[in-house]
Amino acid sequence: MFPILFRIPLPHTALKLWWALAAVAVIAVIYGALAFRREEKTSGQVGLGVAAAAGIAAYFFRDKHWEAPNLPIYSYGVMLGLSLVVGWYLTLGLADRDGLPKETMANCYVVTAVVALLGSRVLYVATNMEQFHSLGDVLSIRKGGYVAYGGFLGGFLGSWLYLRSQSLKLLPWADVAVPSLASGLLITRIGCYLFGCDFGKRLPEKAPAFLQKLGTFPHWAGKALDAGDGSPAFVRHRELFQGTPAGAELLKNNHSLPVHPTQIYESIVGLGLLGLLLWQRKHKRFDGQLFFLFVFAYGAIRFLLEIVRDDEERGEWGPAMAQHILVPACLVLFALAFTFGISLGITNLRARMIARVASFLPAVLAYFALAPAKFGEVATVRLSTSQLIGLVTGLLVSYFYAKAWVDAGKGEVAKTKAAKKKKLEEEEEEEDDEEDEEEELAPTKDDKKPAAKPAGKKTDPKPSGKKGEKDKPKAADEDDDEAPEPA
Repeated sequence: MFPILFRIPLPHTALKLWWALAAVAVIAVIYGALAFRREEKTSGQVGLGVAAAAGIAAYFFRDKHWEAPNLPIYSYGVMLGLSLVVGWYLTLGLADRDGLPKETMANCYVVTAVVALLGSRVLYVATNMEQFHSLGDVLSIRKGGYVAYGGFLGGFLGSWLYLRSQSLKLLPWADVAVPSLASGLLITRIGCYLFGCDFGKRLPEKAPAFLQKLGTFPHWAGKALDAGDGSPAFVRHRELFQGTPAGAELLKNNHSLPVHPTQIYESIVGLGLLGLLLWQRKHKRFDGQLFFLFVFAYGAIRFLLEIVRDDEERGEWGPAMAQHILVPACLVLFALAFTFGISLGITNLRARMIARVASFLPAVLAYFALAPAKFGEVATVRLSTSQLIGLVTGLLVSYFYAKAWVDAGKGEVAKTKAAKKKKLEEEEEEEDDEEDEEEELAPTKDDKKPAAKPAGKKTDPKPSGKKGEKDKPKAADEDDDEAPEPA
């Protein structure tokens, strides 16, 4: 593998480390001052925080000198930096789509990334205290020593504290941040593979040739790293199989025995989780849904991967129990958590039922795979740090997932009822308006009566149809008018 990608030639001069840290502090102060001048309060606070951290580090390293004729560029560091850049653009892009404040989210990402790195280091130190004898050993990060779950927990705490100071909710941010965690797994585990750490147990002899080739780690040249001579897998196998035929084969081939490339396994898991989360965004029902899904899925898969991990720097917790009892029992707990929690997100009832039944298969398969060949040959194990954290967090988020899902369903029912009620009221109002219009247009009884005759105006009677009835009086009058006057 390639723990060091290349080296940058530098002059053979001893440099004081505090100079570089002081320069970082000055740049951060300038950045913070400019941010305050632009009335960007949160950016200014971040700048001053970085300046304070750099200043404290410069004080502690004031007597340290750095001599490096050639500056090594480590593969893991490159992949870690690449994952931060990809996560930056992915997180801010999703935050912008969800309508979250861009500047606040950018500052939150910086805080989350810094606290996540600190958390991953703190958890590694806490689980491997025997390796550290002074503060300098703790602060010496060139030898490696990070735990993914420490980064997750630290990032979660940092995000919560920062968003609380800004009076913002955590879960909407968590939903846009977890895809970057999945992409981080995809990228950083490739760095682990190139570095050779986090390797797995020996592969069976019948394993495919390509898998054996992927799981073979070479012997590095002497002093390639401060951590020791040879890849971690090679060094461990040399200690375990010294004086055995396997040890002789190891020295002859100058590389480790074939092991499970668990780094590649987890990188593939990161790719799958990234696709799942981006697809699930289209079907999001409540805030925190993507976050809960990621925590549960990664916890369950990481629990399984820890079974084939072989590096010792993982810590152990809980009572020692028979492996074929402890592992299946924990997998049953995961299955129950999935059944009553996460599976509610599967809207198709038939698919949900199939998924619930299938969730218990890993426990059954693990029991038969880990059961001893002979009675009495029982291997006792304890949970690793990552297994314990994965189990506890998986159970917790399943409960919150189920609760949020039910609450979201009640909210949708209430909205539907309110919408129907409003629609009925609108229809009733429309019907009332139509009735009023019809009443206004319909003729009344008074409108149907004939119009009254004008007063003082006589109308001629209709002719009766009989001749001579009205002519006689008229003739008499005419005769009176024509009579001669008396003499």
